[in-house]
Amino acid sequence: MSGRSLCSSPEGIQKAKRALIGCSLTQKALAEDLGITRQPIGKFFTGKPVDRNVFVQICDRLNLKWEEIIAEPASEPEVNQDNSIDIDAIVQKVRENIKSLIQERCGTMRVLDMTQPIRLNDIYTSVNILETITGQQRLGINELLQECTKEDFDRFTLARMTEKRVPGLEAVEKYSKLMILVKPGVGKTTFLKYLAIQCIGGEFQAERVPIFVTLKNFAEVANKPGLLQHITEEAINHISSIRDVLTYGKALILLDGLDEVRDEDSNRVLKEIREFSDRFPKNQFVITCRIAAKEYTFEKFTEVEVADFNDDQILNFTNNWFKDKDVKSETFIKRLEENSRIKELAASPLLLTLLCLAFEESGDFPANRSELYKEGLDALLKKWDAKRGIQRDQIYKKLSVQRKEDLLSKMALTTFERSEYFFKQKVAEQYITEYIRNLPDANTDEEALQVDSEQVLRSIEHHHGLVVARAKGIYSFSHLTFHEYFTPREFVVVRQSSKEALQNIVSHITEKRWREVFLLAVGMSPNADRLLLLIKKKIDFILADDQRLQEFLLWVREKSLSVKFSYKPAVVRAFYLDLDLDLSRSLDLDPELKNLLQKLREQLPSRQDRQEYQKWWLANGKAWCEELRLVMIKYPNIGHDWQFSNEQKELLQQYYDANKLLVD
Repeated sequence: MSGRSLCSSPEGIQKAKRALIGCSLTQKALAEDLGITRQPIGKFFTGKPVDRNVFVQICDRLNLKWEEIIAEPASEPEVNQDNSIDIDAIVQKVRENIKSLIQERCGTMRVLDMTQPIRLNDIYTSVNILETITGQQRLGINELLQECTKEDFDRFTLARMTEKRVPGLEAVEKYSKLMILVKPGVGKTTFLKYLAIQCIGGEFQAERVPIFVTLKNFAEVANKPGLLQHITEEAINHISSIRDVLTYGKALILLDGLDEVRDEDSNRVLKEIREFSDRFPKNQFVITCRIAAKEYTFEKFTEVEVADFNDDQILNFTNNWFKDKDVKSETFIKRLEENSRIKELAASPLLLTLLCLAFEESGDFPANRSELYKEGLDALLKKWDAKRGIQRDQIYKKLSVQRKEDLLSKMALTTFERSEYFFKQKVAEQYITEYIRNLPDANTDEEALQVDSEQVLRSIEHHHGLVVARAKGIYSFSHLTFHEYFTPREFVVVRQSSKEALQNIVSHITEKRWREVFLLAVGMSPNADRLLLLIKKKIDFILADDQRLQEFLLWVREKSLSVKFSYKPAVVRAFYLDLDLDLSRSLDLDPELKNLLQKLREQLPSRQDRQEYQKWWLANGKAWCEELRLVMIKYPNIGHDWQFSNEQKELLQQYYDANKLLVD
């Protein structure tokens, strides 16, 4: 190394790469920031001599001490034993030769009902990584529930239960051999494609050659080649010098979809990966696989998990999706924020894509949410694998998609009735055992049933991601939205809205956490008349045994008939019930209230000019009514002191909430 040049040590290079990501920079952006060409930046990150001043500038920009980054003279990178091989030149040549191939294979994506593929860089949203696998945490149910109570329990999110998140690129830099575990629909293939595109574009590990292998395709090649032969012949299009690239550890090897390999090919593919990674250990390896697939063991690989989307990622994805379209992302986000249950699904990239497709079609989400959820479930249960030509081994041969839905419905109702949002693995397996025992020609041997139940639970988590491990031995539905969907499905679809089933669901009319279940039950019913009439009958009985409350209802009715409004009588009754207000001017009013009402009266124009009055009302009526409403809220007991007990107040609140639900 010359006196005026410095080189980065291998450890220094790794520090610098992490710092580059931490500063949200690429090598290209760093060069532009410093006003220099890409060449010294590339040399800096590959351990080659760089002008001392430039070296120090780079370190300063990355907030690094240059003394900790340089290689000591005795520790300079080894010169190739074969002096005739210039491996860096070979790497660059291979990169140039495969660039168009990588861009063609990895540069676009198409999922679900997209009519055409889209450029990956136009839609890609950075992923976050959990370094602790969620399902392997040793937590109890109480720790998972945290501060939630039965009545107040509304939404729980993984964000409250996960370890620190790190950017996906940072995790790849940190671990030379990485096994990335994902839930269905989280985007494992998209992430690996993005790594390949960033690498070949010089934005990430520009000193390496990206090699993208779809393991399903490799496993099903007719002549059953080894992984090296497959890479040479298929992945990089017969470029002979790839062996040198691999030998000198200059490849970024991306192995996608280990879970998609058929059972009969599994052992051979696992053996090939282990032998290949042992033979070429200096390369960077990334494997993707679904969570809860078979127990794959790669001793030298670090396992991490892809985190669900957070709010920033959802916003970034939707901004990209709706860019240059008639429907604006702001509108989508606003409607999403207004509906927490739909927003919960947006944490899954696949389901977020579905939501964007549905919203783009009509400019809003469907009024009947059960139809939207059904489409999401179809995507996870059937469409996603079918559109990619993946046929997964059916663990329990008699368990069709419909039967899986029926099983999930039974589990959902049983656990929801008990307020068990999280349940132990053994409990879930017992539900499965009871269900499959009653299937035609089922094996009733208890030991066989236990084995089957374990496999079915793993299959539902692995294939569809509808029930997932939240901690070691503890499960829940992947989204509370799906828990709420499958609960009424048991009443309406499985039990076909029988009288007993409908009476069962109606018995929960005063429980707030059942509100969404009622709305979905009506939405998925071919004819909801019987259910609605039973709800009305149940509501009428809430106050039936309290004479005082019956008198109050009569008073509310009389008051609603005594005023002239353009609203329906039911709305006026609800208004009086809500506010318990008497506006009769003949009463001895509080002086302050009298003054406020007088001011409101003075705002009204003369009714003699009907046209002018209607014009004023259209322009100001809403605001005027709001002012009146606020006055009424402040003085809710004018003219009648009912003196309700706490128990009566609670009954009135239940009565009001139940009627509001019926109207909705």
